[in-house]
Amino acid sequence: MDLPPLEMMPVKMSAKSHLGESKKVEEPVQTFGEMLTDALKKTNELQLESDKMNMALAAGRVEDISQVVVASQKADIAIQLTLQLRNRAVSAYQEIMRMQV
Repeated sequence: MDLPPLEMMPVKMSAKSHLGESKKVEEPVQTFGEMLTDALKKTNELQLESDKMNMALAAGRVEDISQVVVASQKADIAIQLTLQLRNRAVSAYQEIMRMQV
């Protein structure tokens, strides 16, 4: 007795509304790599902004020092987050490499 192979097909939920509110609007999906690249660019921008504010403070062109402190803290938090993500990724890679096949 031959059995047909199991075919896995994704299930799509679709319903039509008579009111017209179920129009499908497709938003562009961002890949993980694109999200990571954008986050790294944002971290770099925050660091450059902090450096620019520090230079302006050293030159005496800043009237409110709290803006410089806030910019520095934003850049510091972004860098700490980036380093923690890197550490987690390296740790996960090392864990995978230790697995025996």
